[in-house]
Amino acid sequence: MSQPFLPFALPEIGDEEIAEVVDTLKSGWVTTGPKAKRFEQAFTEFLGDPSLESIAVNSATAGLHLALEALGIGPGDEVITTTHTFTATAEVVRYLGADVKLVDIDPATLNIDPQAVEAAITPRTRCIMPVHYAGLAADMPALLAIARKHGLKVVEDAAHALPTTVGGRLVGTLQSDATVFSFYANKTITTGEGGMLVTRDPELAKRAKVMRLHGMNRDAFDRFTAKVPSWYYEIVAPGFKYNLTDIAAALGLQQLKRAHAFQRKRAELAARYDEALSGLPLVLPPQPAEGDVHSWHLYVVRLADGAAVSRDVFIEKLFAAGIGCSVHYIPLHQHPYWRDRYGLSPEQFPRSQHAYERMVSLPLYTRMTGADVERVAAAAREALRG
Repeated sequence: MSQPFLPFALPEIGDEEIAEVVDTLKSGWVTTGPKAKRFEQAFTEFLGDPSLESIAVNSATAGLHLALEALGIGPGDEVITTTHTFTATAEVVRYLGADVKLVDIDPATLNIDPQAVEAAITPRTRCIMPVHYAGLAADMPALLAIARKHGLKVVEDAAHALPTTVGGRLVGTLQSDATVFSFYANKTITTGEGGMLVTRDPELAKRAKVMRLHGMNRDAFDRFTAKVPSWYYEIVAPGFKYNLTDIAAALGLQQLKRAHAFQRKRAELAARYDEALSGLPLVLPPQPAEGDVHSWHLYVVRLADGAAVSRDVFIEKLFAAGIGCSVHYIPLHQHPYWRDRYGLSPEQFPRSQHAYERMVSLPLYTRMTGADVERVAAAAREALRG
């Protein structure tokens, strides 16, 4: 009898999350309201820095857009980011009419290369957007030093990076202008769809909160729960519709309590993979610096140059064995929009291109068992025989 299909990712939703959502549904307040505010407060407390403000949004993409808009990024400006990311990181720059400058990665970490960032700076550069790829922290000390030297803003795409640390500090508490987390279905914690913008800049926070809900100068929750007539508001800017609902925030409140436990389980599974896949013609994922935490959002292997099969055949064989996997990412320079707009070619990004042609993201989620890891490893061994 064939084994059931092992998916690439599955969220872990428990009775506490279900009860919190039911409580929200019974409360009569299902859009942005008291649960969203509690989630924001809980997130700041989780990061452990009261100087921060957390702003709940309906996606990390929304959070990145709000952060750049609040920093005044616009036409004529350039924002540097990595080609090795999902398009959301870069597309928000184009929302604002600014230009994206893509750079290559460090071949060891698959994170943005600080030297490539510095080489890409021009008089138009306003901001650096590092991505903490797969949950491993980018070289933030180097990137922040470059930003200070050149007077640039820094917005961290931390979609993969909860709870990742850099030099013992949680991502989100560094000296960046803003950090944005994702709570998409396959992330360490999930609200279904959702994100959090974190900043210690009060002006950035104020602007982001106004723009999060149509450019309105009064919070809808405050207006509808006030005990005195408070129907009046003013539109002070052409804002967006980026608020997080209380239903989603209810999930987040309970998921956040489990974030460290989820990370520990992911790390255990990653260590099992490391052991089970050792000796195969694979480059295994890089480890975090001594004493630091990798969130292990993804477990990405790369086929060694001498492997008997191509990456695509390897994936086909895993699927034939009932195992879901993915590729993170098809680099931006490969996609028609980015390629054609900026005249990009693979030769400009040799390290990202080399990694892309060989990489596979294996299943990694907290509901997996050790036996699941062994099953994936056995299928990988078989696939690599050619």
